[in-house]
Amino acid sequence: MADKSHLTIAETEPISEAFRRLNANKLGILFAEDAEGRIVGAVTDGDIRRRLLTGMSVGDQVANCVNREFVWARAGAPREQILKLLDQRVHVVPILDADRRLIDVFSRDLFNLSDESEVFARARSPVRISFSGGGTDLTHYFVDNGGAVINATIAMYAHATLRRRNDGRIRIYSHDFRCSIEADNLAGLGSDGELALIKSVVRLIQPAYGFDLEVSADFPVGSGLGGSAVVSSAIIGCFNEFRSDQWDRHEIAEMAFQAERLMLNIPGGWQDQYATVFGGFNHMEFSSEQNTIVPLRLDSSIIAELEESLVLCYTGFNHDSGAVHRDQKAQYQTNDAVAAAAKQKEVTREIRHHLLRGQLLECGRLIDEAWHAKRRFSAKISSTELDAVYDHAKANGAVGGKLLGAGGGGYFMFFVRPFERYPLITALEGNGLRCSRIAFEEHGLRTWKSRFPTLSADDVAQRRR
Repeated sequence: MADKSHLTIAETEPISEAFRRLNANKLGILFAEDAEGRIVGAVTDGDIRRRLLTGMSVGDQVANCVNREFVWARAGAPREQILKLLDQRVHVVPILDADRRLIDVFSRDLFNLSDESEVFARARSPVRISFSGGGTDLTHYFVDNGGAVINATIAMYAHATLRRRNDGRIRIYSHDFRCSIEADNLAGLGSDGELALIKSVVRLIQPAYGFDLEVSADFPVGSGLGGSAVVSSAIIGCFNEFRSDQWDRHEIAEMAFQAERLMLNIPGGWQDQYATVFGGFNHMEFSSEQNTIVPLRLDSSIIAELEESLVLCYTGFNHDSGAVHRDQKAQYQTNDAVAAAAKQKEVTREIRHHLLRGQLLECGRLIDEAWHAKRRFSAKISSTELDAVYDHAKANGAVGGKLLGAGGGGYFMFFVRPFERYPLITALEGNGLRCSRIAFEEHGLRTWKSRFPTLSADDVAQRRR
């Protein structure tokens, strides 16, 4: 509030001046200031007239009419609190700062809305685990043969935060790589070097403004959990928050595929992008005509039991999914690879059948079949060390399991019977492996906008120290 002269009056001013200002402000109230400019009370037309009836004159000081037990609110008070004061026969509420100086006035008809705040966008996108069908979601395979997978998202995420800038500069920071890059504009960002995936997503989106972007993940690089697609989707989701014509879920998944598979030329399938954007349990079918995402409606008790029956085991070996997929593409026309892919699709249908009915032990056995079929796609999918981990798990209670993602490293997922979970974990951790629980996530990509928090005067002073 820039001009307070029509709302305040010095205690030493004459009553005649108070009448003039009351007529000018149309609110029927003034706020009296002491010599230091602090508000000490309120003066209304009624207060003055009652004093005049006692013999006081208009030449006397306003101080004689001030009501020092007046209603006021502190700066930063919630709107709710001020509205409650106005709803109790209070017509005007002055807003005072910590030094009791007037900074604003609210009435039933005059309630200043706060200025539009700067906002930032956030996104959180979950990783997926796949039960069967991985490899049949590669384009070179399913355009002729059709593909099918079953996967589910779990509570591990990529996180992105985006703020628009008033200039054209770009700043990107990756917490996982401890890497920051800056550019004067989009053209100066480049396309290769550090954070190539993030650059690829930004080049695809072509934002017409500068921005600050921060990205982090709950999972290690090369984990086999579809991390690249998850990061890409989170970034796209942030930019989508600033669009009036927003992309839908299919478009976001397709953009994430384009940024990684086509613009960066990294081979891989389609399931990761759809899984992280749609979330939950899904049966996906791929063909040259269309990709179909069918959510699986599982009873909550089935999901809870499945969480208790699965063990996530990090091998410590990071994998290069692109190298695995390149070799898989080179091998896919061999008779053994064709038969293995057909087996994968058959197992996928069977897992779907048993999963919907809660027949989880059968699912565990089928996951074992799916793993042995997948290993036939490429010699790079497993190794002597990884085979030893799998055999050790089977010898200590695992019904079945598989490497997640393309293979070559990352996470194993094992299915275990009741009362055999902890002996399995003990055996695996005894070999230096790291085990963890699985918690399923029913939601896919989530995005939202938030206001930047307003700093109080104390916060500002603290930052200046």
